[in-house]
Amino acid sequence: MKKIYVIFCLLFLSACASVKFKDKWLTKQAPETFKARFETTQGNFDILAKREWSPAGVDRLYQLITREYYQDVAIFRVVPKFVAQFGIHNDTVINNAWGKKGIIDEPVLKKNAKMTIAFARGGVKTRSNQIFINLKDNYRLDTLAYSGVTGFPVVAEVVDGKENVLKFYNGYGDKLGYKQDSISKFGNTFLREKYPKVDYIIKAYILKD
Repeated sequence: MKKIYVIFCLLFLSACASVKFKDKWLTKQAPETFKARFETTQGNFDILAKREWSPAGVDRLYQLITREYYQDVAIFRVVPKFVAQFGIHNDTVINNAWGKKGIIDEPVLKKNAKMTIAFARGGVKTRSNQIFINLKDNYRLDTLAYSGVTGFPVVAEVVDGKENVLKFYNGYGDKLGYKQDSISKFGNTFLREKYPKVDYIIKAYILKD
């Protein structure tokens, strides 16, 4: 009976995952350019993305936004005069599904200037669901080499609401960058209990022309 129960649970979890994530979503190609709005706890900011900067990266960003991934997502890592990073989903199933689908690596074609956006990555084909906003000109990120990859390809830039990006709470500094396992496992409950000043992406969506 116990074995049957375990099998049932596994099948149930698999079914849940298939509802929350589908591989076919990853085949969606972005327009050559698009704008999107991110509503946050500090106000809105708008971005402009161009496929010519990083085709696979911009496609992934478009897929994430159109599938409403960035909802109630913590801006967990805000390092003053460096970056504001987010992308760990509150739902572990959703977070893991997207996180395991890294995209191909591409060269850096646009500099990591202030208010540009790039995917975080820690090695080959690890750009998946986490992105960061450069809070200053971080040109060293264009050529930083480690774990078999070089640089962080820019996928978009903030074109409106820059003042709101600079309001994101940065008092925790890089501390939460080292607690990503806990955030992934326990979600926003962990953050709201232990780090209540963290800001959040409320939702993100494509802006129509």
